[in-house]
Amino acid sequence: MTNKRPLVMIMGKKDGLVLKLDDQCAYHDLLEELKARLSERRQHYSDGPLLSVKVEAGNRYLDSAQREEIQAIIRSEKMLVVEEITSNVMTVEECDERLRRQSLLQVRQTVRSGQVLEAPGDLLVIGDVNPGGQVVACGNIYIMGALRGIAHAGADGASDKVIVSSLMKPTQLKIGSVFSRSADVVEQEGRYMECAYVDPNTGRIAVDRLQSYIKRFHGLARMSYEGVK
Repeated sequence: MTNKRPLVMIMGKKDGLVLKLDDQCAYHDLLEELKARLSERRQHYSDGPLLSVKVEAGNRYLDSAQREEIQAIIRSEKMLVVEEITSNVMTVEECDERLRRQSLLQVRQTVRSGQVLEAPGDLLVIGDVNPGGQVVACGNIYIMGALRGIAHAGADGASDKVIVSSLMKPTQLKIGSVFSRSADVVEQEGRYMECAYVDPNTGRIAVDRLQSYIKRFHGLARMSYEGVK
């Protein structure tokens, strides 16, 4: 007699549940077992607080309609809230977009007043950004020159990005949705690379020496220069 492998495994975590979905079975069978397994465990969470649910689809690709269907089944249990649905598989378009956002655009020029320079990933400017000039990137911004204009890193909303410059005298800095004016930037003494970042303790943009930032946030500051030759 053989034991049937469960198509849905439900595991508890500190603040919710993790659902591991079988990635080899038929999609219809997976949905049926998901409904059955949630129904069986309903008594464990029906009277408690809201629980976040993380769904792990493994090597199964889920399109947007299937993700909505899985979310609807989980949400029907009322006390469950879907935190995220992850999959190891992505479309070619999604892969291209991820690579695009992880790329580094290298530009050798002075960004003059009225010019806007944009990058889908990280941006390296070998030159100055003059007053009235603007540089925008979804990733980090590195300026091998003076920043006297506007710089916006994390333009897609990410607040864990940095703005690095040889001379930090910006008109405005913005990281994610957090911004600071030129008056908020404290000038550092000496000549060295400076780094602007969102301080997790204050939620505001801070400016420090690049080496001091790396030492303070060594686990967070993994800035890659692999694309710079």
